[in-house]
Amino acid sequence: MTSKLASLNQWVDEVAALTTPEKIHWCDGSEAENQALVELMLERGDLIELNQDTHPGCYLHRSDPKDVARVEKLTLVCHPNREDAGPNNQWMAPDEANAKIDALFEGCMKGRTMYVVPYCMGPIGSPIARCGVEITDSPYVVANMRIMTRMGKAAQERIEREGSFVKGLHSTGELDPERRWIMHFPEELSIKSYGSGYGGNALLGKKCHALRIASHQARTEGWLAEHMLIVGIENPQGQIHYVAAAFPSACGKTNLAMLIPPEGYRNNGWKIWTVGDDICWMTPGEDGRLWAINPEAGYFGVAPGTSAKTNPNALAMLDRNAIFTNVAVTADMQPWWEGLPDGKPVKDWQGRDVDPANGPAAHPNSRFTVSASQCPSWSPEAESSQGVPISAIVFGGRRQSLVPLVFEARDWTHGVLVGASMASETTAAATGQVGVVRRDPMAMKPFCGYNFADYFAHWLSFDTPDAKLPKIFHVNWFRKNADGKFLWPGFGENMRVLEWMLKRVTGQAEGVASPIGTLPADGELNLDGLGLDDDAVAELFAVDRDGWRDEMVAIGEYLDSYGDRMPAALKAERQRVADALDAAEAAPAQKKVAS
Repeated sequence: MTSKLASLNQWVDEVAALTTPEKIHWCDGSEAENQALVELMLERGDLIELNQDTHPGCYLHRSDPKDVARVEKLTLVCHPNREDAGPNNQWMAPDEANAKIDALFEGCMKGRTMYVVPYCMGPIGSPIARCGVEITDSPYVVANMRIMTRMGKAAQERIEREGSFVKGLHSTGELDPERRWIMHFPEELSIKSYGSGYGGNALLGKKCHALRIASHQARTEGWLAEHMLIVGIENPQGQIHYVAAAFPSACGKTNLAMLIPPEGYRNNGWKIWTVGDDICWMTPGEDGRLWAINPEAGYFGVAPGTSAKTNPNALAMLDRNAIFTNVAVTADMQPWWEGLPDGKPVKDWQGRDVDPANGPAAHPNSRFTVSASQCPSWSPEAESSQGVPISAIVFGGRRQSLVPLVFEARDWTHGVLVGASMASETTAAATGQVGVVRRDPMAMKPFCGYNFADYFAHWLSFDTPDAKLPKIFHVNWFRKNADGKFLWPGFGENMRVLEWMLKRVTGQAEGVASPIGTLPADGELNLDGLGLDDDAVAELFAVDRDGWRDEMVAIGEYLDSYGDRMPAALKAERQRVADALDAAEAAPAQKKVAS
């Protein structure tokens, strides 16, 4: 099998000449092909069959112990001009980078099968979707790409119609950390990854294509490729509003994407629909609104911490047709990870007998790969070629103090500033540094394929006279009291905050102005049944003027670190907020926000 597209055939021939595989297999994405690959991997030991009575169609993959996560220092963005990559990326000149990695690829597939994997990021018929072809020598990658993308014959046919595609070349190589690179060439729309079999480094449709390359494509073509979930919120009247939200790691992103409303909300008819849990592509529609698709077809989620308590929807989809990577297993070969209340692991993620001295039984970054359609809250609109209209964009971080539970940006420019200055606090007990603030703009720090200053300018460019842009909010589920206890219960109760956002979107809530944005006014946020006293509510929404003045200074220093490319409009907006803080009395803490 070959392609009707001459440029695709030529590229495949060039890669084959470089890597010298034993044979070439063009993937069609069929069930028969998948079953053959599974049988091959079981025979080779790349997969281990799990309990088919309790977990039909589920398998375990154990990666090399030195190959368990993304490696940012070895992940390069190779623009011809170093300034175009920006200080937010590792850079190497394209000619040097290609020569360095091509030397590793030379002859690397000898004795192996070279798989040609055509795929589509997004529904096959969607004008927002973009296609790619990954060439790999890993059947594990093929099996995962079949779940994570629209992979196979239909994708190849679209590629042949359009005549263009992102080129992704991957080999596990020797799995030697000293011979490992993940390189991106945005101007060439190409990716080269060598020496890793781990998901983010090897499933090139995911972060490599869908964010690093796509963010560059989006800038040149006038859309946005974002590290965001997409969730639909259906009210009792049957109206659905769609929200896109960006969170750094460990901030509850997947939990929010698959949120189950509290019982009272469910009884009143509220529902949550999951369109996507990780990546969002948005483009302006003819009506001036931003329309979004989830370019992925599956979830590549972190297993530890996933339970019936934290994310019952996620757990419910993991009992069939899933690939688990680096989890532990019980005596009867059921998958296990820390956070599950039941079961007892007997073999850890490396296949050793479980021993606390060896650390967690499941690797902290152990994963599951599963079709999105298996999620109980999956939205059929995830397959809509048009996408879904976005009513609100939410940014969030993990801050123990300073940042209120929720506030709304004043306008689009202020919202871009809020996203650009997103941050979380870390704990570094060994050095005594507690609460160190780390900036992660729009949760894109590891994934933006070009200079952040240009990225912020691209965001600002959407504010045109005919645009009907989403409202922008910021949330902080993690504010603590003086005793170090969380003030907000989180999880399903976050529905209450989403409800207030929708009231703002539909004009049913006035809010109250503050120098940092609009807060819920007295009586607008439903806190019934939470048992929060007045002091806790006041602390959740308090705006510390002095603390925020210091924050604005820190944000200014951060923006300045990008030099002359930083948009003047963003720096002016930061100054506007700083001036408002200087002019205002300390915003009064609200005695009552509950309805």
